[in-house]
Amino acid sequence: MDTTGSTPVTEKIVELTGAQLQTQAFGDPAGAPVLLIMGVMSSMLWWPQRFCEELAAQGRYVIRYDQRDTGLSTHYAPGEPGYSFDDLSEDAIALLDGYGIEAAHLVGMSMGGFVAQEAALRHPRRVLTLTLISTSPIGVDGLPSSTKAYKEHSVAAERIDWSDLGAIADFMRRDSAMLAGTRHPHDAEAARILIARDMERATSFISATNHFMLSSGDKAATLHASNLEASVLAIHGTADPLFPIEHAEAFTQAVPNARLHRIAGGGHEIHDRDIDEMVRVIVDHTGSGPGG
Repeated sequence: MDTTGSTPVTEKIVELTGAQLQTQAFGDPAGAPVLLIMGVMSSMLWWPQRFCEELAAQGRYVIRYDQRDTGLSTHYAPGEPGYSFDDLSEDAIALLDGYGIEAAHLVGMSMGGFVAQEAALRHPRRVLTLTLISTSPIGVDGLPSSTKAYKEHSVAAERIDWSDLGAIADFMRRDSAMLAGTRHPHDAEAARILIARDMERATSFISATNHFMLSSGDKAATLHASNLEASVLAIHGTADPLFPIEHAEAFTQAVPNARLHRIAGGGHEIHDRDIDEMVRVIVDHTGSGPGG
């Protein structure tokens, strides 16, 4: 066991069928369990340490983890993912099993928000509440696409040599700046350090590009956010260039028990200056139901 300040921190490998997930837990295991699920190509490090510590300080048992093909979890050959998107949602439930947790509050960011929704739709009894950050409701059509500037930036990804770690790092630094909001200055140096740390830690960072190739099974096409049973808190920046704010507003229209917390001027990010605000609303949301 390690400690960061007064917060106990433990690490654990959860064994799956044919794979392993590296996990890290903050706080007292007797606290209300909160599972953090990060987005595409992103290891657990993209959940800021202070975010985890502050949630744990509020009586939550916070677990973050490396999804397949990120960090220290099982990696697959680039271009050959040995799993589907459906498996990622099943991984979240298997992780709860690995910790002996019957049901947890799920917090998903971006692609992790889709994973969390799918896990909740497939296993409603295992999910106490959902907090969905910078993401979009499953099965809801007609929502606005990314901004023109972000689309133009994304086109550049098609010209990258994805076997070149230096080129990937350069693109990720630009991507971090493009995803930033208008509320606070973008901290380019902090982004550079995080990206470098993530790349150095990963067993095979290039394998994270497999996330762009994932497919879903036939049953996934029938899943729809309107069938979510858990209460939903959507946290969304009003200046998110990837998923405009209308995506978050759609949760309140599609999901019977959903509410929206807007981060004024926030982007597609968890900015250090927004952590206190985000933790406050998550603690309020996860304290309103069983296990809170």
